[in-house]
Amino acid sequence: MVPGRLSTRGRVHGKHEPSLLAASFLHRCCSHLREKLADALARYFSNFFIAHKDSNSNARNKHAEFALYRQLSSPMQSKLVIGTSSSALFNLEASARIFRESGLKAYSEYQREHEDTPLEPGDAFPLVKKLLHLNSLLGQDDRIEVILLSRNTADTGLRIFKSIEHHGLSIVRAAFTGGAPPYRYMQPFRCQLFLSTHADDVKEALAHGIAAASILPVPEHFQPTDTLHFAFDGDAVLFSDEAERIYQAKGLAAFASSERDAADEPLSGGPFKPFLSELHQLQSELPKEINPIRTALVTARAAPSHERVIKTLRAWHIRLDESLFLGGMNKAEFLQAYGADVFFDDQAEHCKSASTLVPAGHVPHGVTNE
Repeated sequence: MVPGRLSTRGRVHGKHEPSLLAASFLHRCCSHLREKLADALARYFSNFFIAHKDSNSNARNKHAEFALYRQLSSPMQSKLVIGTSSSALFNLEASARIFRESGLKAYSEYQREHEDTPLEPGDAFPLVKKLLHLNSLLGQDDRIEVILLSRNTADTGLRIFKSIEHHGLSIVRAAFTGGAPPYRYMQPFRCQLFLSTHADDVKEALAHGIAAASILPVPEHFQPTDTLHFAFDGDAVLFSDEAERIYQAKGLAAFASSERDAADEPLSGGPFKPFLSELHQLQSELPKEINPIRTALVTARAAPSHERVIKTLRAWHIRLDESLFLGGMNKAEFLQAYGADVFFDDQAEHCKSASTLVPAGHVPHGVTNE
């Protein structure tokens, strides 16, 4: 065999190919060495950037840090997929008013007539934009993908796609259902989160095992930061509503006693557990010191019911960056202090209160929504 040249992908180039067995062996060896080298280089450059972050802290340098780290890391196997309705992504209030007052024909004519007039951002737009921006930081084209799931037809939806292009959003896949429920396409698209302003669509998504929330209007003076901050309520959101049912049926004392007795028994997962798990995986692909994603539990629980929550997350092998056990205090100011880009809660009143200061999404799931 004439010795060949090894590419960065571990393939052999030369006049004569080795046998399949030898090629497989060489590929495994080179892949192993490449992974070891990549890990060593990633640690070196991560430490280098952390040590010099004070003198190189502008956005361009931080972008380079993320991109370089991703290039040195091993290939990823998973993808975070978020579905959004057109009314959550863009402001369709004027269009919706025409539909309500004048019917489908007038609505369709209006959309065609305004086809080249870009729609203004909707309540989910800031979150979607920040999510898609993570791809450039991660050095990936589609590590995070946003799917448009719209009750429009393709004809009336053309204005939406033109608005997507106008705003520079990397959204290429869509389902236009012509008024039919869009949940049927969430599983084929592998959606892990669905955002909408249509409550029935959100409920159907949750009923089919997909994390979903009704997005409330974004506060007028909300100022997002560079880091993407997710905040979650616990019971009926990250966790099942098993403990919440005891609280609703028997009161606080019975709830506290039950949670103390069950402290070593992990809670069952709620509708947002898979989404949190994928966020945790996404976070693990970057060093903690320069991570663009933070997660927080913001719950009305307090001691002694905190222990079961902590042990549940430990059993799930999921790390949250911050955990706030508020013992029934209003969550809004705490969410503002955390800098939440979105807060998911199963209780409409909590969402309404939070939405005065931060973006919020109502999760109509569990005993309080029956």
